[in-house]
Amino acid sequence: MLNYAVKRLGLAVAIVSVAMFLLFCMIYLVPGDPASVALGPRATDAMKEALRVKMGLDQPIWVQFWNFFSGAWTGDLGQEVLSGRPVLDVVLEQLPFTLALIAGGITWSVAIGIPLGCWAAINRGSFADRLVGILSVAVIAVPSFVIAIYALLIFSVSLRWLPAIGAGEPGHLGDQIVHLILPSLAVGLGWVGYIARMVRASMLEVLEASHIRTARAFGLPENMITYRYALTIAILPTITLLGVGIGQMLSSAVFAEIVFARPGVGKLVYDAILTRNFPVVTGAVLVTTVIFVLLNLVADLIVGALDPRVRSSF
Repeated sequence: MLNYAVKRLGLAVAIVSVAMFLLFCMIYLVPGDPASVALGPRATDAMKEALRVKMGLDQPIWVQFWNFFSGAWTGDLGQEVLSGRPVLDVVLEQLPFTLALIAGGITWSVAIGIPLGCWAAINRGSFADRLVGILSVAVIAVPSFVIAIYALLIFSVSLRWLPAIGAGEPGHLGDQIVHLILPSLAVGLGWVGYIARMVRASMLEVLEASHIRTARAFGLPENMITYRYALTIAILPTITLLGVGIGQMLSSAVFAEIVFARPGVGKLVYDAILTRNFPVVTGAVLVTTVIFVLLNLVADLIVGALDPRVRSSF
């Protein structure tokens, strides 16, 4: 297990390094002068040049890349253009809101997707199975921002059951949870279909295994066979799928945070792009990339700990 963990950790470091290189290249290729956009049309040439020097844009590209790369690995993501605050502090202020949104989305997708997948597998070929298949494809096909808009119109504007905007009153956990319901639903509903289909396929494969037939031959209750023996094995591919799904949820969080006017990393990146605040853009994207890679690493380690076949094949 230790050898497997070291290999996965090395792969994670390599992925983060490549992501940093691609991120720097994409930011550098964005058209327009960051200093001119940040300062506005009334800024003088001297003010623009001073800001370019402050941002390090007057240096050769390889020097800019080295400063970015070496600083990122030491936790120095630069300074925010206008306020001069460290970018890492700015991102970490918004990060808990986004993590709460992702956690809520995962809760929705797991709480609905796993029971639906099990129900479809148990009733294979029935109307219930076909209904779950149709619903799974339907929620996968609908973009998260469409779900966010219609959830806002239905549950906030028409029915007035849930709040429309904001993240809740600071320090009031109950109010924050209520404000989290609709945004997390918009983020996680699309992954209900993926998880339901994955659980169904895995359950059908496991239910045909020899140890399941042996359990039935011994007369064990069907519910015990399904949920204690079959589901514990069939859930392993879903853990890996959730690790990948977190990346998609992070991108969906941008739309949810904008539609519901929530603070978060996605809203921070959106505002920073509009003002060409490149240090904040690169810092926020890099932090979310690291979180995504780390969560995938955790998912791989969990699957490797539960299934020895995964460790031996890597």
